[in-house]
Amino acid sequence: MTRRPAPSPALPDPARLAAAYTALALARAGARGERGPAGASRGAAAAAPGPGGEAPPASARAGSGSRTPGLPAALPDRVRAAAARAASAAFAAGRPATAPAVEARDPARDPERDPARDPERDPARGPVRRSRRGGPAPGEPGGGGDGENTSGRDPSGRSSEPGPTPRVLYVHFGEAARDHYPELLELLADLTPVVQALPPDAALADVRGALRYFRRDAAGLAAMLRLRALALYDADCTVGVAANPLLARMAAHDGPPGAVRCVPADPRGTAAFLERKPVAALHGVGPATARALAAYGLDSVGRVAAAPPGTLQRILGAAAGRRVRELACGVDPTTVVPSAPARAMSREHRFGRDELDADVRRRALLTLADQLGFRMRTERQVARALTLTVRCADRSTITRTRRLPEPTAHTPALTALAYALHDGLGLQRARVRAVALRAEELTAAELATHQLSFDPGEEKARRAEAAADRARLRFGSGAAHPAGGLDAA
Repeated sequence: MTRRPAPSPALPDPARLAAAYTALALARAGARGERGPAGASRGAAAAAPGPGGEAPPASARAGSGSRTPGLPAALPDRVRAAAARAASAAFAAGRPATAPAVEARDPARDPERDPARDPERDPARGPVRRSRRGGPAPGEPGGGGDGENTSGRDPSGRSSEPGPTPRVLYVHFGEAARDHYPELLELLADLTPVVQALPPDAALADVRGALRYFRRDAAGLAAMLRLRALALYDADCTVGVAANPLLARMAAHDGPPGAVRCVPADPRGTAAFLERKPVAALHGVGPATARALAAYGLDSVGRVAAAPPGTLQRILGAAAGRRVRELACGVDPTTVVPSAPARAMSREHRFGRDELDADVRRRALLTLADQLGFRMRTERQVARALTLTVRCADRSTITRTRRLPEPTAHTPALTALAYALHDGLGLQRARVRAVALRAEELTAAELATHQLSFDPGEEKARRAEAAADRARLRFGSGAAHPAGGLDAA
């Protein structure tokens, strides 16, 4: 007979499971000896007594004054109270307050050789007999003969190997990313180290290496991530699960927020998911390409996938035609590249009325550049690029980005580039409602190179700028500002 795996325990409601996970995280932080801010877990589940008044285990009592990475120092009172109740019940029952999927492994032993889970041992039949080649003997499970066939081939000799499994997560954190984006990325990094940040509110993750560790599939890991984010940071994430980044991104955007959506990895399931999608839904296909295809009746992904390759190449060109056909078939050669979010800072000025005067817009840009430069110099950072965003009265947005000649936080350099970007737009009669400047690719000032200059005027300007910064730090931001800027921006 073939052993059947035990059914997975039913998960409780999200509120109880969130409280249980919070309690377990606090208790395990103390068991591992991780030090955190004083009082980070005081009054939490780790020190909660049991229902009968008995003291919790030593591993739980050790959690006082500790916390686990990614756990906020100040938890809401309702979460702490629920965590205490869940931990007390769990300690009284003698079991951890969580599902087995998030249990920590003991580095002193090999969990794969645990007799309770060892595939080489059947408690009812004893050790599995091995053949000379190292595999199970005939008659044993997976050993052929009168046992089951697990060789990956059917009796006719054709391969029955499963296709690619969903392993990529596209996570959209929602509005909570405004305040907790770095913490949410760390929460995702607890599942897998292969995390690609997509600021300001999304990320990609490859979880193929975490499937065996957590004993869950990609959809199960996505559900666990949503639960942790909701419990710790009140972030209702939307997660798309698929075999590549393209399909995972489309799955996350295919419906209302706050759900886990999985695209089947088999070709039929992928084709059924893509068939009725508009061409513009493919990531990398812009409006111009979509209009060019729609002019020939190719207005859906299914029709593009069924079109002859030569037709697509005549419409879009050789390279673009091949690329669009691959996307329509669900093929995405890109991989998840681990990366940290590029740091940036921005300032915006909204006009009181629709502004037609270019001189007023330039004065606003001067003030914004001065504010950005002062903040970067205060934080000892420099920018490598500058982005100008212009919002017009018809709600259209124009964005231009240009790299600086060298990393700098010097206000005259930022102002000159902002003027160049603004003049390049040619806004003669545009009604502008707001302008914004964004300093991109920030890096530490001590790591940036600076070209020395023999111009005494530049040296004087930098010394005057440093003196103005000291005056602002002592007397406030209005103590010194460039002439010609707006009074309030």
